[in-house]
Amino acid sequence: MEIAIASAIGILTAAGVYLLLRSRSFDLILGLTLLSYATNLLIFSAGRLRPGLPPVLREGVTATLENHVDPLPQALVLTAIVISFAMTAIILVLAIRGRHDNGVDHVDGAEPAERDR
Repeated sequence: MEIAIASAIGILTAAGVYLLLRSRSFDLILGLTLLSYATNLLIFSAGRLRPGLPPVLREGVTATLENHVDPLPQALVLTAIVISFAMTAIILVLAIRGRHDNGVDHVDGAEPAERDR
């Protein structure tokens, strides 16, 4: 299972970086979204998934590290999801405004043929 999660994190990171290096604002937004998914998986995998165990200890259960799941990575991922949603919304508004003002979807505001003239 570790190989599958590590491969998914690597693929999401590679695709996110590739899309960040493109010159269109939609590709940039999609790349940032993929990078945030990769970060969430990385944080979540740091919690060492233990199936069948309760996430929080109940009364009467011995408090040892072997019988419960660490809730901190789950809380960090939840926080990261909220932050990435807000970041995506802000960047999307900026991209729409840039498209409206410039008339093109390029990050620098000009088509490649127009810049070379």
